[in-house]
Amino acid sequence: MKKILFCLMVIGLFLSGPAAMAETPEKGGKLIVCQPAEPPGLDPTANTAAAIDRVVYANIYEGLIKINEEGEYVPGLARSWEVSADGLVYTFDLREGVLFHNGEPFNAQVAAWNLERAMSEESVNPHPEYFRGIERIETPDAGTLVLTLKEVDALFIPHLAEGDAVMLPKKGYEEAKSNPVGTGPFKFSNWVRGDRVEMVKNEDYWNPELPHLDKVTFKFIGDASAQIAALKSGDIDVIGYIGAPESAMALEQDERFKVYAGSTTAEVIMSTNNQAEPFDDKLVRQAMAFAIDRQTVVDLVMFGYGTPIGSHWSPATPYYKDLTDKFAYDPEKARELLAEAGYADGFEAVIKLPAIYSYSKRAGEVIADMLGEVGIELDIEIVEWGQWIERIFKKKEFQLTMIGHIEPWDIGIYANPDYYFQYDSEEFRQAYQQALKAPSEEEKAEWFGRCQEIIAEDAVNGYLFSAPSLPILKAEVMNWWQNYPTAALDCTRVWLKQ
Repeated sequence: MKKILFCLMVIGLFLSGPAAMAETPEKGGKLIVCQPAEPPGLDPTANTAAAIDRVVYANIYEGLIKINEEGEYVPGLARSWEVSADGLVYTFDLREGVLFHNGEPFNAQVAAWNLERAMSEESVNPHPEYFRGIERIETPDAGTLVLTLKEVDALFIPHLAEGDAVMLPKKGYEEAKSNPVGTGPFKFSNWVRGDRVEMVKNEDYWNPELPHLDKVTFKFIGDASAQIAALKSGDIDVIGYIGAPESAMALEQDERFKVYAGSTTAEVIMSTNNQAEPFDDKLVRQAMAFAIDRQTVVDLVMFGYGTPIGSHWSPATPYYKDLTDKFAYDPEKARELLAEAGYADGFEAVIKLPAIYSYSKRAGEVIADMLGEVGIELDIEIVEWGQWIERIFKKKEFQLTMIGHIEPWDIGIYANPDYYFQYDSEEFRQAYQQALKAPSEEEKAEWFGRCQEIIAEDAVNGYLFSAPSLPILKAEVMNWWQNYPTAALDCTRVWLKQ
């Protein structure tokens, strides 16, 4: 997958060097990784929260296919796979001798059970549509899995490489939210609610060369200044991703630390409830799009780190279409559209911002000022993360909010009218289906581009910027990912230089 590095506003930001990658990894040691959000559970097949994948993807759980740092789809529990000429039959050659952490063997029958569970009518998977295109599952032997699709699916392999498709054991899968059991290089050992998740080396991992570390702890610290204080004091070793880029600027001069700058698939958007007045009116949503100066948002919120976007697609993902000029900053045009919609005097609304993400709070404040200039007065409400999940994401009790969507290829959420911003467009659904069935790269680009155009024209959400990855780590931490092509803080190959 082609990766596009973000242009940086600060000279001297250190990138990982090839010399470090060439060193022989040292065995042993304990690593403490900080991330701001505590996951609501530890089962990525039951909840779409990115905080879950960041902890467990590739560390505890594995799927048939894995995403590496460069965004490439590489072997996971499947050693290899072949696709038939008509694009309908996928044959996976599975690894032999793989055990779950509870001792249960992984094989084709277990893989089939996982997929059947994901696609069933009783599925708790956040994205059952990823799997319901499977027409037939066959297991000719323990090491071979054959999947036949109903129709061509251009995103089938990418979806199999996401957290939704990791493999769980048949025994104990019901407890995965609090006691995860996978096949990964680390085994779950403890979860201290409100503080940390601990995992230890899997001595029976199928790759005997990995992992290098003895223990990994994920520490949850929401406040950016507290994260930096913990790093400086030695309480943590890595800030997996930081929402306060000014901290990255401050630490890149300190030789005790490394600051990486790379790309992500994250789109930061002002999510809009398309069924709540007055945002059920496309003219109002378009007016807001004209009222937002995206580059200024990037400059003020992310200190220049990040790339303005005009639709729900990251420049780091193939088939990206630059639509930032569609609603170029034009406050006068915004006022005209508001008047046409019947709001010449403006209106008041509430934007609910998740307390856990500093970038969301800062972006919300900047957007509130911009919209205020055209007569839209926003009342800012800070919401705790648990309330955000329950009230906004699940119950859709909001008008506007601010959040980053980090799943790659997730534009398909716009085909679901029950998704939390409640966008209902038959035109989009048809275009998305054409994209999924596209037989060639040219047609994929055409139809995925059309999908981007439709939601941009409808101004479904306020499309702001693609976020950079800005991990900060101690100088002795080696092999940490620079780019985040998926929601993962993968510690499989990380090691500590003594």
